[in-house]
Amino acid sequence: MTPKERAVAALELRQPDMVPTFELEFQLEEEMFGVKFLRSNELIGRSPKEKDAMLKKNAENIVKVYSKLEYSIIPIHYLEEPELLQTVRLVRKIVGDEYMITVHGDGTMAIPSGSEMLDFVYRLADQPEEVKAECKARAENAIERNKRAIDGGVDVFILCDDYCFNSGSFLSPAQFEEFIQPYLYNIIDATKRAGAYCIKHTDGNIMPILDQLVQCKPNALHSIDPMAGVDIKEVKRLVGDKVCLCGNVHCASLQTGTDEDVIESARYCLTHAKPGGGYIFCTSNIPFKGMKPERYQMVLDVWKSMREYK
Repeated sequence: MTPKERAVAALELRQPDMVPTFELEFQLEEEMFGVKFLRSNELIGRSPKEKDAMLKKNAENIVKVYSKLEYSIIPIHYLEEPELLQTVRLVRKIVGDEYMITVHGDGTMAIPSGSEMLDFVYRLADQPEEVKAECKARAENAIERNKRAIDGGVDVFILCDDYCFNSGSFLSPAQFEEFIQPYLYNIIDATKRAGAYCIKHTDGNIMPILDQLVQCKPNALHSIDPMAGVDIKEVKRLVGDKVCLCGNVHCASLQTGTDEDVIESARYCLTHAKPGGGYIFCTSNIPFKGMKPERYQMVLDVWKSMREYK
């Protein structure tokens, strides 16, 4: 199977020849491969010719990094439209149909910052209809943005608005059903009908709203966060026949745990989420800046030793 075929099989709850892998975002490109992904601010003041050259080199670096990592899904970040879509087209030209390409695609409310939380809570209580109108507009904007990206070559979207703390969702389940679920459902439904897949990401303890997330019919859930006490074995038991799971190698262990902790976490994920398909191997967040590259390589080595379906 090609990398894309493996990812599609997992997203469609089928069993590929081996467990696919990818990451929501990868921040160790300099440490592991000696290249740096382009950021939008680096394009400010550049001539059209300079921009084109920089974007072309960036696309080549993206393909170099993710093909060496053996990802099935290539994430493209750090750029805004139109440069984002130009990069998607450049990457697609290089890889053809061998890999899936993903960008961000959410438009729902996420956990507010601490400085905004009080005003947010008052608005939910005092101006609920106004908040819903804003949620509807945000969802519509996300749907139109996603359609443009699909036309440009994107075939899977990461919906990255976070809903949960380690203790549970930032809204009560009833409030989540009122202010987020309908708009998340609309984004997912419209994006899937336009021809793409959707992976819903949120950190934290998703268990109080797990059923609501699944009812929105994403193709996959990411990251099944072990730092919030979410057990991928239990989530697989509860909803593994309804949604693909992505995760949940313990990121805190990758940073501060022992080698044995890291290996055990990776093995646990593959042991309990791999059977029957419908699983994509990855960390519980991202390989972030400051993480030791050899730690992430350790995770990949476990994946390589256990990825094949017999």
